[in-house]
Amino acid sequence: MPDGSDDVRKKFILTTTGNFYGIKPPLSWADSPELNNFLDDGNEFVLSISGNDNNLHFSNKIETSGDSKEKVLVFFKLHPTVITEENLHQSLLVSSMLESPINTLYQAVRQVFAPVLLKDERWRSAFDPKLADLLSELEVGLGSVLRKSGAQPSAKKGRMEEDVLGILTPSDEFQYWADLSESADKNRVRERAAYFTEQFKPIQKEYDGLDGLSMSDVVDLVEQTKDTLDDVWRQTDFEPYPETRMARLMDVIGGDLGRCVQRKLSGLKIFEESFISIRDNLRMSIAICEQWVVACEHLTGQVWKRYAPHPWKGNKHCPQILHCLATRLDEVVTLRMVHEKLLRLLSGGKQQALTADRVFEPFSGLNPLHYNPYTEPLWRAAVAQFERLMAPSEQDVAGRLKSCIADVQDNPQQLLQVFQKHKELIKRPIISKELQSERETLLARLLDYNKGLKADFESRCHGGPGDKYGPLIGRNLPEVVNKIVWVRQLIHKVEDSVRITEALLPDLSGFKGFLHFCDNLLEFLRAYEQEQFEDWSRDILSGLANPTSGISNRVMDLDHVDGRLKIQYSDRLVSLLREVRQLSALGFPIPAKIQQAANTAEKFYRQAIILKQVAHFYNTIDQQMIPSQRPMMLSLALAFEQVIKSNESCGKLQITWDNPKELEVYIAKLQSVAEKLSTENRKLRKWHTDFIDKVVTLMNVDLLRHQQRWKDGLQDLRTGFATLEAQNKMFHFSFSSFEQTRPFAVPASI
Repeated sequence: MPDGSDDVRKKFILTTTGNFYGIKPPLSWADSPELNNFLDDGNEFVLSISGNDNNLHFSNKIETSGDSKEKVLVFFKLHPTVITEENLHQSLLVSSMLESPINTLYQAVRQVFAPVLLKDERWRSAFDPKLADLLSELEVGLGSVLRKSGAQPSAKKGRMEEDVLGILTPSDEFQYWADLSESADKNRVRERAAYFTEQFKPIQKEYDGLDGLSMSDVVDLVEQTKDTLDDVWRQTDFEPYPETRMARLMDVIGGDLGRCVQRKLSGLKIFEESFISIRDNLRMSIAICEQWVVACEHLTGQVWKRYAPHPWKGNKHCPQILHCLATRLDEVVTLRMVHEKLLRLLSGGKQQALTADRVFEPFSGLNPLHYNPYTEPLWRAAVAQFERLMAPSEQDVAGRLKSCIADVQDNPQQLLQVFQKHKELIKRPIISKELQSERETLLARLLDYNKGLKADFESRCHGGPGDKYGPLIGRNLPEVVNKIVWVRQLIHKVEDSVRITEALLPDLSGFKGFLHFCDNLLEFLRAYEQEQFEDWSRDILSGLANPTSGISNRVMDLDHVDGRLKIQYSDRLVSLLREVRQLSALGFPIPAKIQQAANTAEKFYRQAIILKQVAHFYNTIDQQMIPSQRPMMLSLALAFEQVIKSNESCGKLQITWDNPKELEVYIAKLQSVAEKLSTENRKLRKWHTDFIDKVVTLMNVDLLRHQQRWKDGLQDLRTGFATLEAQNKMFHFSFSSFEQTRPFAVPASI
């Protein structure tokens, strides 16, 4: 029997099958009855090949075992016909089936047919709108089925949330919970799904319109996404969010962000445009990628690992493809930056060897945005060729750098600045080797510098801010914050020196010793920082329990010895607010009791200001009154004191900061009587001033010449007094009786 090697039809099908499964087709396949039936029988429409590796099965029906790892290749006809060499490419269609028929159909509709039929102008105009709606509904329905089943028709119900193969974009995950909130059988499951749907809503719209966001908006979205996922993971009202789904969601978000970055950069000619014109876009893109990678690793490697109600059990999760894209973009920036810096340091004649057309020619056939395992070898080869082209120029620049370093090597600060300025060049293997002795000098200077930081710290750590031998003082900082900011600045200086050393000096013999010294110093500094915070926490907690500390919860006291009103919202409470805000901003976890006290103090800060104004008025009103008018103010003054004493029990006022409604009512009453007292006092002072002016005027009247003017002026005075009498403002009583009942500190001589 012929082996089929001369049969073009069989050769096409068997070669396609061998390529699909990555194997060499055995001769026996050519004799398959199912293959012959498909080719030679006009009524046989389908040939399917399924299985794994060499164990393949031919059939004239589509058969799947339900194994998600099984691949199926399907050949089918456009119309009933016998396949010939002439109609082979006009009558035969080929399709693969991965994971499940549902997934294959969904992806075919979503990625191929819906875009062509609904978006392409040529086909959209000829496509019935009703059919377009049906096609859209089919896509939505298949996506819903796929998300619910995870592309696994045989999956057990209890494992559905662990099956995430149908989640390809963030929108798929968000829609999964929206669908479940409407279709789940149990109320509790619907409520949980509705809760997750609500949590995702703030970011769902952003991801649906991701391409319309600016780079800076995408950076903000990454931070918002991190917070949203943290809230979802930490919720305790419902069954926890599955770890498998969360890992998948982090990956698909990373994929979405990566594709967004690639699309935004696709219009740039990365190796042709000037570096200045594309630098910011590249750096922003790297920041987006790195920010999400760091967020995922921080949440899964630290935050959620320690979250007892729902700990992350697996290893820290990294969206690997996004991480690799960030690495590629960072390498692009480094290549462009090295080229720019070499040009600046070379003389005019030697710059000709570094024209962009020449040194970036190895990348002409590559798109650096397309990272994947297949493009990586080509990229590495292009980078290697770029390195060879740059080598002669790097040798010349190494000499220039030697001269620059020699000029400042006796000044550690300037020496460090030169290395930091040219660190991208000094990292280059050729230049690094040429600057071996200079790098050793830098390491010695950095070690001396850090030893000096340690000595300075040890001499100042026991003093107070601003003391001769105390921490350096910052502007308008509470003492505890000042100490922490001071030591944190030292920590940053040490960390900066470690970073530059790790970048430029890791091959030197003294590197490990330097690193060991810095690690010990950092541990010492961080222990001091933590000690300051803990001492502050203990002092505040102790003060909260002590009513004389200035941070108790009583509103005010009335001193019966001197009659003065004292508001208990002390300056210490104001400083506590600043300390809590600043320490929180520095990343310290504020104890619950202190945070509660600060929240209360902040909540009532406005009321405290009002009460202080009222207290000041109460304590100084006697100084604002004209002595002769004090008896006229007695009734209002007594009313004022009555309001103050109305909440007094056992000699102490009972209004506290813990009772906001009662405090609001109390403040309203105080303000009302204070305003009445103040208004009446102003009126009486005005009358008094008017009377004085009228008397002075009368004293200057000539009685012989202007008797009528005198009589008119005198009548004005009498009318004024009559008006006051009519308003019951004039009373007859002894000053001694008023002095005994005064509601505020009136001098005994009144």
